Amino acid sequence: MANPAAKTLTSAACHWLDDDRLREECGVFGIFERDDSAALTALGLHALQHRGQEAAGIVTFDGEHFHSERRMGLVGDNFNKRPVIDRLKGTSAIGHVRYSTTGETAIRNVQPLFADLDTGGFAVCHNGNLTNALTLRDRLIRDGAICQSTTDTEVLLHLLARSEKRRIVPRFIDALMQIEGAYALVALTNDMLLGARDPYGIRPLVLGRLGQSWVLASETCALDIIGAKFVREVQNGEVVAITENGLESHRPFPKRTPRPCIFEYIYFSRPDSLVGGRNVYEVRKKFGSQLAREAPVDADVVIPIPDSGVPAAIGFAQEAGIPFELGIIRNHYVGRTFIEPEQQVRKLGVKLKHSANAGPVRGNRVVLIDDSVVRGTTSEKIVQMMYEAGAREVHMRIACPPITHPDFYGIDTPDRSKLLAAKYDVEGMRAFMGASSLAFLTVDGIYRAMGFDGRNDTSPQFTDHCFTGDYPTHLTDQEGTPMHNKQLSLLAEVG
Repeated sequence: MANPAAKTLTSAACHWLDDDRLREECGVFGIFERDDSAALTALGLHALQHRGQEAAGIVTFDGEHFHSERRMGLVGDNFNKRPVIDRLKGTSAIGHVRYSTTGETAIRNVQPLFADLDTGGFAVCHNGNLTNALTLRDRLIRDGAICQSTTDTEVLLHLLARSEKRRIVPRFIDALMQIEGAYALVALTNDMLLGARDPYGIRPLVLGRLGQSWVLASETCALDIIGAKFVREVQNGEVVAITENGLESHRPFPKRTPRPCIFEYIYFSRPDSLVGGRNVYEVRKKFGSQLAREAPVDADVVIPIPDSGVPAAIGFAQEAGIPFELGIIRNHYVGRTFIEPEQQVRKLGVKLKHSANAGPVRGNRVVLIDDSVVRGTTSEKIVQMMYEAGAREVHMRIACPPITHPDFYGIDTPDRSKLLAAKYDVEGMRAFMGASSLAFLTVDGIYRAMGFDGRNDTSPQFTDHCFTGDYPTHLTDQEGTPMHNKQLSLLAEVG
């Protein structure tokens, strides 16, 4: 293990640099019966790196043994050497990139997790969050289970081990029937690749083909990087079982109207991915166009807050007929710059990550476009930065509605008391930021940009609870006593 004092900042340690962004959840990838499966999995995870930067792991199976490599840090820093890939022998593999929403940042929580069951080995990785995991875990521990991690994914392994079903697919389904929340799961057994998506399809999962080999991934960009062909999305509530005989589809849950997470379009998915048949980049441009129609402003220049605000800013500028300029330059390497930042460095705040490009700003009325506002601290600093660069007016336009409720499905949002939109109305938020004006895309506007007439209150098309408080599933851990606040483990880990 490396000397902890010599470690560069992990994403967890960099939260002070970027503490006003929504945190990506995780990314999963799997491939069945393909030479160099570990290398292809590493490439797929590299394409999914935006979904989690804390840790990465790969598990392979060579026909006799499972092989595992789990590391803290980025895919490219850990899986770029041939010796590492060569240790991951086998023609089937699954992999995971992690941003922790449950469980601390520690190697024991890095996925894929593995267990020996009486049916054979079972490795699993998970994107999402189980909303009854703490309740289940408490029950399992009372019944004698010994937990080795603090991640909710381990609950699934215990449920599998205790199932009375004899075959692995029925066991897997039996375990799924006991969990709640959002999940996209990829698992590997001695002779099978499994994929599952929660009954509402909150978290994404797609199927692809590389020659005769099946591929599972969180996003289509992971298929593109290895040259695989997108086949279709795994449907909400579907379980797919891939063996040497092909693919079997199981639909064990009662039919539900799908409600994929709207934040896949707003922020999480890579712009070049297809989600629900829509190109994410084009959807974000449409958000910007709709925002320009709903909240026009007399201004000289449209400037995105990079990088995620760029497509919406392009759409806004095109719709409004206002020039688009890059008035803010982002430093993409700030998270790897410092070992231990001193207080004087911390005071530089947002300038470590964003710098004003004074040319397009000086003397102009600026429209700043961002994808979302969480705490508002970054927005406040960037508005001030624009004034310092010579802007006459600074108008904030946000390409999604106000975030008024926390997420419990795999997005790391702060509790409600720390959400700016839960504390202030729009005028209060504008005053907090110091902007000349402030407007958000409406909830109906989000839906109209997606091609609907507006939000259907009786059957919304997306999971939009962060704006509406309409949670699609039970929140068992939140609804009980203070289960969600209880300490998961007394074991602290270093490194």
